[in-house]
Amino acid sequence: MLDDMAIKKNPAAVALGRRRAATAQEGELAELGRQGGLIGGPARTAALSKKRRREIAQAAAAARWARNKKR
Repeated sequence: MLDDMAIKKNPAAVALGRRRAATAQEGELAELGRQGGLIGGPARTAALSKKRRREIAQAAAAARWARNKKR
């Protein structure tokens, strides 16, 4: 799986990721992912217009309501 991604990504970044995964202690990778999520969410919000955020929220609400009706 990682070999397929190496074609599309920076080879140095892939090698670094493999090295980190091989030497990581339990929970370290989860913490790294969490840190990225804490940064990425607000950055995405800042990049979207108010109209686009509203469209995304409406689609999410519609999906939740549709899922509840099936039950």
